[in-house]
Amino acid sequence: MKNIWKRMLAKEDPSVYKTKDAHLLQVLTTKDFLALGVGTIVSTAIFTLPGVVAAKYAGPAVALSFLAAAVVAALVAFAYAEMASTMPFAGSAYSWINVVFGEFFGWVAGWALLAEYFIAVAFVGSGLSANFRGLIEPLGFKLPAALSNPFGSNGGVIDIIAVVVLLLIAFLISRGVSEAARVQNALVILKVLAILLFIVVGATAIKFSNYTPFIPAHHTNPDGTPFGGWQGIYAGVSSIFLTYIGFDSIAANAAEAKNPSKTMPRGILGSLLIAVLLFVSVSLVLVGMYKYTNFADNAEPVGWALRNAGHPVVATVVSSIAVLGMFTALIGMMLAGSRLLYSFGRDGMLPSWLGKLNKNQLPNNALLTLTVVTVILGAVFPFETLSQLVSAGTLIAFMFVSLGIYAIRPREGKDLQMPGFKMPLYPVLPAVAFLGALAVFWGLDIEAKEYAGYWFILGVIIYFSYGMSHSILAKKK
Repeated sequence: MKNIWKRMLAKEDPSVYKTKDAHLLQVLTTKDFLALGVGTIVSTAIFTLPGVVAAKYAGPAVALSFLAAAVVAALVAFAYAEMASTMPFAGSAYSWINVVFGEFFGWVAGWALLAEYFIAVAFVGSGLSANFRGLIEPLGFKLPAALSNPFGSNGGVIDIIAVVVLLLIAFLISRGVSEAARVQNALVILKVLAILLFIVVGATAIKFSNYTPFIPAHHTNPDGTPFGGWQGIYAGVSSIFLTYIGFDSIAANAAEAKNPSKTMPRGILGSLLIAVLLFVSVSLVLVGMYKYTNFADNAEPVGWALRNAGHPVVATVVSSIAVLGMFTALIGMMLAGSRLLYSFGRDGMLPSWLGKLNKNQLPNNALLTLTVVTVILGAVFPFETLSQLVSAGTLIAFMFVSLGIYAIRPREGKDLQMPGFKMPLYPVLPAVAFLGALAVFWGLDIEAKEYAGYWFILGVIIYFSYGMSHSILAKKK
């Protein structure tokens, strides 16, 4: 038993990761990381969540839910920025925790993040498909149910648009991160312009009476969830936090960054700041245009609000660009997910084939695996309940990273390089970040925690049955 525990706590030498990842081409700049972060964070959710959370939990105070979630995300982002600046390795939290806490805890953090990428990519692919079909149906193009829905759902066999979209993005990424970054940068600019267009046009239709009371009186919804008061704001935070987790996609690509000690912190913190400003602005404009009760069960509150305010052309433009904008989230998540799978293969925790680079020094085996899994999830199986894994799994990794700051500070400038950014107010802020992530995790519904537990058990089984005996670190020890 003592030897097993010792194996689980074995730490990887950071110089090993630096050597292994040196083959990856360092081509990404601060501009690329800002686009990657904004493109992943500011996804479909900005056009839907403000209305949904206002109607279900917080009323006009939905902006406070977004701000509170942003504060927690910012605290964790500080920790991410220091970690990425100190250890610019592929795999983000998985690789970092391997170095600071040991192999088993690194595996748990990485396995939690893998749930995020698998399921989030599949969901956004399905969401893009649904929105695209909604745009073309008024033009007379309607796919049969068999090609529109997942297997066994509403007469569906396969969501063919989701399959095509995921394959197209995988092909783009397989050609190299530079080409993917160029497409990402252009689409992000377009998406931000569409959001600004909504804010400017929507602001002309604001009625200040819709803001009162700003925090509605607390009561319990028929489904048992809280509405109004600080309880409703808190419930909104747990639903919203999912939107801010995209900065992990920046960290996962750290090995491909130019001058990572500077570009990583700027990309992580800069993209989060831009995202917060956009989310809060959209929330305030939306609930100012119409009373929050109008957004209950409303699948596209932004488009609905614009059309009813007499701006149907603007609504069509914004909805069309929203569909294009989903590509940016898919590019960011598929890049990050493939780099995480590459890291597992690189270390022998999963089959070493995943850790191989092709002749262009790209981890396309990992990308292929990610694509196949997400196509199966997103295009064949209905998986609404699995969406809860995205937030739960990521929050577990966030807690590890926050505590990891205590472990890397004494090593900076010794076996770890000096970072270009340090988390402020050390040693207080890392603990506050950990408690913030724990509080958001606690606010998730019971189903989310159950699925996180099942995913954790599966990960532990794989670690002890395969990873522990096949890991390169084990063979070295």
